[in-house]
Amino acid sequence: MPNAFETGTYTNLFAELGYTQQQIDERLQSIVHGIFYDEGERFYYTEGDLGYIVDTGNIDVRSEGMSYAMMMFVQLNMKEEFDRTWRWAMKNMYQTEGENRGYFAWSCNLDGTKRAQGPAPDGEEYFAMALFFASHRWGDGDGVLNYSKQARDLLHDCVHKGEKPGDGQPMWNPQNKLIKFVPNMEITDPSYHLPHFYDLFALWANENDREFWKQAAAASREYMKTTCHLVTGLAPEYSNYDGTPNNLRDHHLFYSDAYRVAANIGLSYEWAYNPTSRDWESETADNIQKFFHETVKGKDDLVYEIDGTIIDRPALHPVGLIATNAMASLAAKGKYREEAVRKFWDTPLRTGDRRYYDNCLYLFAFLALSGQYRIYK
Repeated sequence: MPNAFETGTYTNLFAELGYTQQQIDERLQSIVHGIFYDEGERFYYTEGDLGYIVDTGNIDVRSEGMSYAMMMFVQLNMKEEFDRTWRWAMKNMYQTEGENRGYFAWSCNLDGTKRAQGPAPDGEEYFAMALFFASHRWGDGDGVLNYSKQARDLLHDCVHKGEKPGDGQPMWNPQNKLIKFVPNMEITDPSYHLPHFYDLFALWANENDREFWKQAAAASREYMKTTCHLVTGLAPEYSNYDGTPNNLRDHHLFYSDAYRVAANIGLSYEWAYNPTSRDWESETADNIQKFFHETVKGKDDLVYEIDGTIIDRPALHPVGLIATNAMASLAAKGKYREEAVRKFWDTPLRTGDRRYYDNCLYLFAFLALSGQYRIYK
């Protein structure tokens, strides 16, 4: 079966449901303006030739948000903003010494000083993927703007750190090829697993690392089948390598990080035909949508055990949850596929202090559902 990588054709679910291209384009323009340029609601800021994304709930700059922004900018053909953001990350977040050399500090103050020295691997994988796309879309520049070299060097460190004494730890476990929650902990985060990225790393990373990325893609696809609940489709925030929930600080629950799993399943289905996981991706997307649109309808903005048991606490990011459940429609085949997309269309961007995470997921979902979250090769 063809996939977007082979065909260059992407599903526009909004158009399939009757929204006009003019409606879609105008809505996207409004979203981009709101997130990046509206004086009241934006969370992107510039200083000279630098730019950064603020986590409005925690008032810091995170490698997650910076790498997300770069992926958004390359998808939207916003090269100036991409370069500003990458320069800020390299100036302030990139580690040049110590055990985390070659990685990015996961949190900085708005003035660029580091709040933490350690990295969060979801930032590194998004940085690398966005850099490869930038290279293919715009061409490589010099220095830090030599996008493809920067991506290859980053992925090399992610795989090879720890091979020398005192050199820190790799971001992927070298035995099972699964991404870690953080390099020095042997647990994982289901929402970090992006086998559709690793497929591309296997084509574009340093040649001696390509077999590793093929194995990492296969390992992640099999791991995801163990961590998403068979009935609800829900995944925990953190898990052990065997897929079972890890209860570190209550992160065995389906909560904010875990929302991204549905989105990742949808994008993986769109980008990559993989016979070992395609049916599972559709079934799991259907299970997730059934859970929220049927099983807990009316109570679909709370916290849950992965088996669906309700924890009577409000979701911290309800708009993000709606967005990611809609993005799962790229893989879904069931009766809630259309309802999830229409619910998302009818949901505005989030406002207020917690808007950063929700609206990042919102923009990714809108790009994906309009056929504009694409592979550049």
